[in-house]
Amino acid sequence: MAHRHRMRVCALLATVVLTVPVGHAAAAPDDEMTQDIETAVLAVDVYWEDHWSEFFTETYVPPTVLGEYDGASADAPTCDGEPLADDNAVYCSTAEDYVAWDTDLMRFGYAYGDAFVYLVVAHEWGHAIQNRLDAELQTVDGELQADCLAGAELEGAAQDGTVVFDSGDVDEVHTALVRDADKTPWTKEGDHGSAAERVDAFTLGQELGVEGCLPDEAAAEGAAALGR
Repeated sequence: MAHRHRMRVCALLATVVLTVPVGHAAAAPDDEMTQDIETAVLAVDVYWEDHWSEFFTETYVPPTVLGEYDGASADAPTCDGEPLADDNAVYCSTAEDYVAWDTDLMRFGYAYGDAFVYLVVAHEWGHAIQNRLDAELQTVDGELQADCLAGAELEGAAQDGTVVFDSGDVDEVHTALVRDADKTPWTKEGDHGSAAERVDAFTLGQELGVEGCLPDEAAAEGAAALGR
């Protein structure tokens, strides 16, 4: 079995680890994936809870986490009355205000490395952040801004010590953006930008933080944010 590098939440924020009795199988891959998704959600939410006031006015309110769904199911969740797409990840920007991701999409990316689910969660959370900002703080390329915010969120969480990047995790993210381009609705170039553009946007967020993701003419300090 190939070794999989992991972004780990520090002990203070870690989920409870259940002891597996001798002779019992260890956690199944889906169980591990779900734990990583929960870790990613916790990491980005804590980051914004701790740092929102450094960049924006109003009060930080996290989106609802709908979480995993089955886009192939007849009873798939809806956003504004429309069923969520198969093999996709979404932020529903209506009054429903939630983030969600198709389980098969997550499995597809997780097979190549667990960093994929952190990217997906952080990207959709980035859209939720966009929806809380005044228009002057939003960029024309909304998908690339969400990638930038994903980089800022994860790097910020790492600097805070709430998530730990293992060797190879950042490369996994970059590889995922290149490898998966146009393979799923979540990575369609026409919707999200080219693979190179997405890698550049994510890296910009890592290097410059939240302020690097805002339009050049917008002042980050004390910038207006919309309340929800």
